[in-house]
Amino acid sequence: MSQGMAQFLPLILLFVIFYFLIIRPQQKQQKAHKAMLADLNKGDKIVTNGGLHAEVVKAEEDFIKIKLNDTAIVKLDRAYVARKIEV
Repeated sequence: MSQGMAQFLPLILLFVIFYFLIIRPQQKQQKAHKAMLADLNKGDKIVTNGGLHAEVVKAEEDFIKIKLNDTAIVKLDRAYVARKIEV
């Protein structure tokens, strides 16, 4: 019985290492990104996944309105906000 467990020990150890090096940090990053999206307010500077720098004009439930320049205001799905620029 203990010999059978000894065979699975390297596999279990590999899974534990995989969890702490890959899965857990990715979950933390997703949680932080979700919190950042929920915290977007008018006037925040953002970068989209496409690389556009914009300013939030109005944050709504599923999307946000952003100002690209003085005349262009567009709607953007919240999922396409890459990060918030801290000034």
